[in-house]
Amino acid sequence: MSDTSPEAAAIQDEIIRRMTGEQRLLLAIEMSEFARELAASRLRQEHPDWTDWEIKRELLRYAFEGLPLPPILR
Repeated sequence: MSDTSPEAAAIQDEIIRRMTGEQRLLLAIEMSEFARELAASRLRQEHPDWTDWEIKRELLRYAFEGLPLPPILR
């Protein structure tokens, strides 16, 4: 499912193909940081009493879901 038209997707694909490996990596990092910021914002709305540490802990729990966590994150 996509909300992007085929024409727009073709343009995006061409832009990404023309990027260097470094540019694609930086774009991926920026997108990852943005996703973390969105998730943190949602957590802050749902849990206004949580500290920054609790928000970061929950983000780590999301990131490593299904894997054993150190005791401090449980």
